[in-house]
Amino acid sequence: MMLIKILFTFIFFLSILRYSDGQFEDYCIADEQTPDDVLVEAMKWACNNGADCGLIQQAQPCYLPNTVKDHASYAFNSYYQKMKHKGGSCYFNAAALLSGLNPSYGSCKFEYLP
Repeated sequence: MMLIKILFTFIFFLSILRYSDGQFEDYCIADEQTPDDVLVEAMKWACNNGADCGLIQQAQPCYLPNTVKDHASYAFNSYYQKMKHKGGSCYFNAAALLSGLNPSYGSCKFEYLP
């Protein structure tokens, strides 16, 4: 019985290691407590400074839900993923925060770059 428990534990840890390179994914998303006007300004800045905001335009995969928070989250993450190794952050005047949960949904895929 003890051997089965040890074997099960070993297999469990092997399955985790198989799908992990030892790093946690981090995504930059809008802080839900931030007012929309602040998010809009921060999103404009992100889109003008390196974020790929094409996918949050009408008829694109990340347009819906058409909310400021959802569009800002996509823009913030796009900027952060592209710029984090060049000194970029996920601050946006305190309008954003880092999350370990992938915010992708449906056909809208949030980029992650290790």
